Amino acid sequence: MDQNTFNLDKNQLIQRAFDQMEKHVKGADYTPRQKLALTCRILFDNGHDSGLAGQITARADQPDAFLTQRLGLGFDEISATNLLLVDEHLQVLNGEGMPNPANRFHAWVYRARPDVHCIIHTHAVHTAALSMLAVPLQISHMDNCVLYDDVAFLPKWPGVPVGNDEGEMIAAALGSKRALLLAHHGLLVACGSIEEACLLTLAFERAARMQLLATSAGNIQPIDPDLGKEAHDWILRAQRSAAAFAYYARRSLRLPHNQDCLAE
Repeated sequence: MDQNTFNLDKNQLIQRAFDQMEKHVKGADYTPRQKLALTCRILFDNGHDSGLAGQITARADQPDAFLTQRLGLGFDEISATNLLLVDEHLQVLNGEGMPNPANRFHAWVYRARPDVHCIIHTHAVHTAALSMLAVPLQISHMDNCVLYDDVAFLPKWPGVPVGNDEGEMIAAALGSKRALLLAHHGLLVACGSIEEACLLTLAFERAARMQLLATSAGNIQPIDPDLGKEAHDWILRAQRSAAAFAYYARRSLRLPHNQDCLAE
């Protein structure tokens, strides 16, 4: 007999929903290369295009190595076949071409954070505009709470991030959080899965856009910290991330220019 849910408190209802997600909510069966290529296409289709700027990496199975895109290709041109496998010194282990030299700071983050398996850095326009104000990202809306208390801020621009000093600075500024706003630069997201990193990157740019819109009309009002944390944990579930990623993948794969991204 079904339980009378009207007698349950909020925590019980949340746990009930989590249990149902475990059983019913599924993602899509893509390889890591396909997920990374799809992430590039999804981000391009959602406003993260900035020419050749930005990098997306994912840890490989072998130690101290990761997959990334080839320098010279835009996010809309990345496929599972043209990704590069590089070591932490950016030496190409598999594939043709060279990685973006700015991938050096990714290696520093991977060294500092064994829990991180995917890093995304973009110059999405609203995030870039917010970064020009040199103010932190403010999370004050339910939809953005996946980032609540999970975004660090680096107020000092280190210049082109191809040196070891910049890598150390960025890794230290990120700390234990999943995201970082770099003043005069862009965003960084570092997560335990490709799916989660893709979704948080989309959420970051949306939050930056909403902040610019809100501050043009008045002062942003903070939300209750306990409720912000509750919403953060509610949204940030592996099953939910997998299902949401699968949705964005289906949406991008319906576009003609993305038909070539999955071939390996």
